[in-house]
Amino acid sequence: MHTPNEPAVAVITPTGLRPNRLPFLEELYESLLAQEGVTWEWIVAPNGPEADPDLIPSVITKDPRVSVVSRPGPGPAPARNTALNYVRAPRVAFADDDDRLPPLSLAIRNEHAISTGLHWVAGRSADWHAESGSLTTWMCPTPVGRHAAGDVWTFWPDPMASKPPIGHCMLLTDTRLARAVGHGGLHKGEDYKFALGVCGRSDGLMLGDVVYHRRSHDQQWSSQSTYRDQVEFDARRHAWLVGLAERELRAEQFV
Repeated sequence: MHTPNEPAVAVITPTGLRPNRLPFLEELYESLLAQEGVTWEWIVAPNGPEADPDLIPSVITKDPRVSVVSRPGPGPAPARNTALNYVRAPRVAFADDDDRLPPLSLAIRNEHAISTGLHWVAGRSADWHAESGSLTTWMCPTPVGRHAAGDVWTFWPDPMASKPPIGHCMLLTDTRLARAVGHGGLHKGEDYKFALGVCGRSDGLMLGDVVYHRRSHDQQWSSQSTYRDQVEFDARRHAWLVGLAERELRAEQFV
């Protein structure tokens, strides 16, 4: 039960605190400051050999709404999972350290979650070209509207041909559901597993509003020549099978 003294929404950001991305982290913080109509907490989870918490700009660490939960070494999946231990809010979203949230990102998803009682609400993601300020909205395969548990999986017929039909950072999720599903221990692609697990276990809602700005830049993991390796495709296959299993197990409950 949410109380007035608790934030309405938590945002979790795992980060390697690489020096060339620290300005991006500050921009993400600025986008949190610009959020309208909702109270929030931000859990920053440094992880990796270079993730010295002292590198985080003081303007961030001095904010009482920010918690720094350092997890040196384990990688983003365990960092995301253990950061959930510190969430006080009833709903949680994830944001990567190089991206940003538009001003109504948290409020619009939170309001729909409250009014519908659904355990997840997602909106669209747009590629953000910071130099020009232009946005290119990703028209993901998951259509706008309400979706029964397991139905999002049906919009991903071939995991080898494409990423999941809904993005991890597009979701606002009931904190209990986020903890129950988790990110596994994948080296990469942990976000795929989470997204298919959340949408496979509970009914939810897809909005037409853009709620996430994904920065386009040459430092992105997905822009590297090694991105499409066997680890990537194993993660996709794993997430696809998670979605299938959730769908089949749910169907058996109603036989």
